[in-house]
Amino acid sequence: MALNIAFWGKALQTIPRVTKEEWLNLDVISRWLVSTRSGVLIMTAISAILGGLFAFADGTFNTGNFVVAFFGLVLAHASNNLLNDWTDHRRGVDKDNYFRAEYGPQVLEHGLMSGRQFTGYVLVTLLLAMAAGAYLAITGPLTTLYLGLAGLFFLLFYTWPLKYIGLGEPTVVLVWGPLMIGGTYFVTSGFHWSWDVTWIAAVYAIGPTSVIFGKHIDKLKEDRGKKIYTLPVILGETLSRYGVIAMWLFQYVAYIYLVINGTLTWPVLLILLALPYLWKKGRPFLKKRPDSKPDHYEAEAWPLYFVRYAFEYNKRFSLLFLLGVILHVVLTKIGG
Repeated sequence: MALNIAFWGKALQTIPRVTKEEWLNLDVISRWLVSTRSGVLIMTAISAILGGLFAFADGTFNTGNFVVAFFGLVLAHASNNLLNDWTDHRRGVDKDNYFRAEYGPQVLEHGLMSGRQFTGYVLVTLLLAMAAGAYLAITGPLTTLYLGLAGLFFLLFYTWPLKYIGLGEPTVVLVWGPLMIGGTYFVTSGFHWSWDVTWIAAVYAIGPTSVIFGKHIDKLKEDRGKKIYTLPVILGETLSRYGVIAMWLFQYVAYIYLVINGTLTWPVLLILLALPYLWKKGRPFLKKRPDSKPDHYEAEAWPLYFVRYAFEYNKRFSLLFLLGVILHVVLTKIGG
């Protein structure tokens, strides 16, 4: 079957909807990209790159360890997405046109794959991620093993039980911040831990967490009915909506403070260019989620609503932050 590279690009930018006939005509890489919801893997890729950049800024950069960590983290995120769908399918959560089965292909629920085929995707992806972690653990100090085991724990148990008891969102802060950015820095910098990088990472992880918040607000009613107690279910829609805006504003305050105290340099303030976008993507959070698709809203995107706005804003903010960190590294290297 011919490789459809154009489709790969589409799958890496969004969550494409495919019919059974279209699925049968996809190559194996396209199917993997659809199954893993690869459009959201950019959040993990940026986290890993940030960890590598901070290591480079501090004068050490193990290229081999960075490459292994980068692909290991991306594959771990992909594995989590696969296990999320597998767990929810087995527990019957995605039955009866549940939210997850509406916004994109749930390959098990929609009958695009057999259980055996899906298990093969999970095992190959997870084993490759674990192989990357094992290599780093074997070649590094004991701390590397502890970081890997923590990541594996969250990977396996995020969907259940952590998400069910209001711990899914705090998990995202830990994983996308200290574990991903801090962990990549650790293995890339010659196995040195940096608390400055840890705090920078924790603030950055608020962005991916806001995306998860948006998703969980979107399916709050469905989750409550299925006794999945995410933080938005516990806090309620109104508090959760305003909480997302508060998280975004806190990122600006925190990074401005880190520039003032010298932890970061002034190019990081490029994030301020995202403020107009915050206003644009944040305004919908000031109102209750509509029960049906608004007239002006794209039919292909519905029922994704708050999560879409949160993802689009976070992508803009993250790319500006990444550019700022690249310039921060340049200034650090030239002594600016």
